[in-house]
Amino acid sequence: MENKSPLYFDKHVFCCQNIREPGDARGCCAEKGAVELRDYMKDKCKQLRLKKIRINSAGCLDRCELGPVMVIYPEGIWYHYRTKEDVDKIIESHLLNGIPVEELVLEPNRKRL
Repeated sequence: MENKSPLYFDKHVFCCQNIREPGDARGCCAEKGAVELRDYMKDKCKQLRLKKIRINSAGCLDRCELGPVMVIYPEGIWYHYRTKEDVDKIIESHLLNGIPVEELVLEPNRKRL
């Protein structure tokens, strides 16, 4: 059967919320403020009425040393972010205007900040 319905979401944002044991050498996104920043992003997108964008919590995205991290699909662009201002830049530039925030983009093979 052919599916003729439109896409439910235009973009999916996966924000790592992984928690590791205290003292783990890799660290984790949760200990770096990822939960609060994801909640802020979700609230901000609701305020802006961005209905075709889904902000999701994700388990480990395996870039712990660079956290907090997120990946946005369908583009497959990875970001490192630390502040609400970083989240605002990603929303304004990438989610609203389709322009990646170059200073926050993670290169595919990057292992450390």
